[in-house]
Amino acid sequence: MTQKIGKLYAIGVGPGDSSLMTLRSVELLKTIDVIAIPEKNKGQQDSFAWSIVRGAIDDSQMEGDRSFLWFPMSKDHNITVPAWKEGAATIARHLRAGQNVAFITEGDPSVFSTWAYLQEDLLEHFTDLDIEIVPGVTSLTAVPAATQVPLCDGEERFCVVPATYGVKMLPELVAAFDTILLLKSGRMVPELIRVLEPLGLLECATYVSYATDPRQRIFTDLRDVPADFCYFATVQLSIRGRKGVLRHGGQA
Repeated sequence: MTQKIGKLYAIGVGPGDSSLMTLRSVELLKTIDVIAIPEKNKGQQDSFAWSIVRGAIDDSQMEGDRSFLWFPMSKDHNITVPAWKEGAATIARHLRAGQNVAFITEGDPSVFSTWAYLQEDLLEHFTDLDIEIVPGVTSLTAVPAATQVPLCDGEERFCVVPATYGVKMLPELVAAFDTILLLKSGRMVPELIRVLEPLGLLECATYVSYATDPRQRIFTDLRDVPADFCYFATVQLSIRGRKGVLRHGGQA
C-alpha cells in the first residue's frame, strides 16, 4: 500500500507581536506533525518567526516535532540555492512519511518570503502536493499602523520595493506614487538621505524598525537613525500628493 503524502502548510506568523498571529495559524501549530522553522545561523536555532510563535503558544501546547532549516542571509546564489534545496528535501522527507508539515515565516508567506523558493523547489519532489497558505499580518500594514500615517486613500497609489534597488528608482517612483514603502532599509539609510534631500522629500520619510515588536523604534528624521540600527527596517515615504481627492469632488 502506497504511503499517503502529507499536507503542507505555509503559515505567516505576523510582523513581530505574537498577539497578531491568526486563530487559524495558532490552531494548526498546536496539532501539526512537524513544524519547519527557518534559522538564520546554521545549527543555532535562531529564528525570529519561531520567537513570535513561542510568544503566542507554549511549547507544551505544540504536539509536533521541530525541524530547523538553515536559510542563510546572503545574496550569493551559490550559498542560498543549495540551502533552499536542502530545506525542501527535508520537508519532502517528512511529507513522504505521511506527516503534515507547517513551514512558518514572519509576515506573510506570499510577500518577500523564503517560502516562494521552497515552494518552487518542492515542485521537483511532487507533482500534486496538497498545500494551504495561511496569510499573516505583514510589515506592509504593520508599518503604517506604527507611524499612524495611512498608506493611501481615495485615488492615491502606493508601491512596495526593497530598498536595495528601490533607492535607485526613487526619482521615478515619487512621480508616480503617493506612498512608497522601502523594505529592508537598514543599511540603506545614508543612500536614502543622499537621494531624498535634493528632492526635498527627506521630511516625508519615517523609519520603522521591528514594527509591532517590543523592540519597535520609530525615527521621523532619517539622520537620527543609529548606524547599527538596521534590522527588520522599513522606510515609509509619504508624499501623498493626491491625499483627500474625494473630499474635493475628485480634484487634486
